[in-house]
Amino acid sequence: MDKLRTAVVGAGKMGEIHARVYSQLPQSKLVALVDIDLDKARRLAKKHRCEASSSAAELIGKVDAVTIAAPTTEHYALARTFIEADIPVLIEKPIASDADQARAIVELARQKKCLVAVGHSERCNPVVQAIKRLNIEPKFIESTRISPYPFRSTDVGVVLDIMIHDIDIILSLAADKVAKVEAVGIGVIDDNEDICNARITFENGCIANITASRLALKTERKVRVFSKQAYLSVDYLKKTGVVIKAAPNINVIEKIRELKKAGAFALLKQKWSELLHVEKLDVSDAEPLRLEQEAFLRAVADKSLRPEVSAEEGLAAMQCAESILASMRTHSWE
Repeated sequence: MDKLRTAVVGAGKMGEIHARVYSQLPQSKLVALVDIDLDKARRLAKKHRCEASSSAAELIGKVDAVTIAAPTTEHYALARTFIEADIPVLIEKPIASDADQARAIVELARQKKCLVAVGHSERCNPVVQAIKRLNIEPKFIESTRISPYPFRSTDVGVVLDIMIHDIDIILSLAADKVAKVEAVGIGVIDDNEDICNARITFENGCIANITASRLALKTERKVRVFSKQAYLSVDYLKKTGVVIKAAPNINVIEKIRELKKAGAFALLKQKWSELLHVEKLDVSDAEPLRLEQEAFLRAVADKSLRPEVSAEEGLAAMQCAESILASMRTHSWE
């Protein structure tokens, strides 16, 4: 199979990672890097032995697929440039600055029948992939994503910067429409929120509680999922997790019920953790962004396939994020 000619727009931190992965994939030939700071583009292009440019339009006719890793405020204009030229794009999260722009991208891609993927790479985290393989129906999801101040992505608040990852994952797991959103947050460094907590209720009854902060003293990315089939506790950073499935523990539950009924259950002598059948989550060590790009390029090469996160899913995450921001603004701290 001929290699797909790829390019990255944006030579910042995420652009550098995308460029590295594209240069390593056997189905990709990284041909160009674009940044409005030409010197920056040239430095990264030299490292990967490809062309450098300060104009995204110069890529038209030279590439088969493009990743947009520029600031969020530039996503819409850049995406439009490539979609109108029928060049598939992978847009780093969030898909756009707001839901209106995201909706316009989705509609244009539909009209042009052009593939658009969104870079919610956390969906490709092996831990998330392992959760999806369990095929459970969540009733409650609790997610925490906190870290010290990153000194990047300051053009958006914590909701569009890092909470958007968990919003996308939760929408995927809950697999239903959002019925209600409640949120509270505050900006400390500047006007954009730096801390936010949101509670999302879905039409099927599932409830999700999400906390995001970029002012923490440590980095933590964890999620817990409650369902009739299993309880999961996972750590995105460590790529580890445990699963307590209901079926293998039925005998334990029945035994406890019988002992309590007979009055022969010494509560203080029992250790709950020793009674349960606990499994380690089967997690691979694959790099999330590599999985994301591989899925994108497969979809570029074969139109019957889909990327890991579609433009429509990127729009859904953006709409939910805007509902969180709207709810947050209605909460008065005074």
